Amino acid sequence: MNVLFLAHTEDGGSLGKAACEALGAAKGLGGTLTVGLYGAEVQAGADQIAACGAVKFYGVAGADFATARYGSDASACEAIAKAAGAEVIVMPATSRASRVAAGVAMRLGAAVDTRLTGLEVADGKVVATRWFYRQRMVGAIERDARPWLVTVDSGCFEAVSAPGAASVELLAVTPATRTQVTGIKAPAADAQTIRPEAKMLLVAGAGWGKSQPDGMKHLDEASSLILGLLSATQCSLGSSKSLVDQSGDGGALPFLTHMHQVGQTGSTPRHQKGLATCCHGEEPHVVGWRFIGERRAVNLDASCGWAQGKADVLYVADAFAVVNKVVELLK
Repeated sequence: MNVLFLAHTEDGGSLGKAACEALGAAKGLGGTLTVGLYGAEVQAGADQIAACGAVKFYGVAGADFATARYGSDASACEAIAKAAGAEVIVMPATSRASRVAAGVAMRLGAAVDTRLTGLEVADGKVVATRWFYRQRMVGAIERDARPWLVTVDSGCFEAVSAPGAASVELLAVTPATRTQVTGIKAPAADAQTIRPEAKMLLVAGAGWGKSQPDGMKHLDEASSLILGLLSATQCSLGSSKSLVDQSGDGGALPFLTHMHQVGQTGSTPRHQKGLATCCHGEEPHVVGWRFIGERRAVNLDASCGWAQGKADVLYVADAFAVVNKVVELLK
């Protein structure tokens, strides 16, 4: 079986953590491994995994492939996949790779499955697993069609680190695109509040936007406390649907968007530790927390959902007071 690990490089030509984990998934299939990289530069990324056991390294590099763009990325992936002649193509489920996965599969006449959480060979067949219905059901997938292109979620496979010196065969690709990348506008790194690589996740619930004991809402204080904790710990920020909806209507915290939403109708993060504040801890919240390593919560209700075995530790306290004290101690 010929397996192609296909990924984009980051700034400087290196490979990100999600890509190294996808390589681990590809290696786990056995067979003949080929590596394909695309981006502004690919040599550094290839050297990062040179000793991974791949028989061949392909690359597509240049200014046209420096930033995420459907036309150029799809052309690069298509060229590498055709050169490799792989039966199974494994990509990381990053936003950049996910944007082109289905289109690349169509160009190759391949089957495609995305966001896989498991990939192995069982009884001579490649078996993929993934969650359905917001992590309520896990399904096993087998396909006879080849090529088979898959993307794998981060946090599900062991990342590969095998440095050395790789010999990369660069392919000449002219992207068929009418768009031109003139630059990238992005907030400063310290202004980011969604940090997948952070060790801890802070989830803000609807209680932050409700009236406090004095009968008044303290939204400015809530914003200051939450952002202060994020700054002091560099943790990632999540939120319950109710608070996100209030914020979108201008009724709560102005820095929250639906991208922060965690739970049954939001994302399912995989941070090592998590702290829920002002969430009730019922099923819609807990669904998004099932892959958090250590779960703690702050709630004034001693009989809330978190107290029913859904959190490792429940602090029965006022979240405003707790976060204020934590920020004070961290300073």
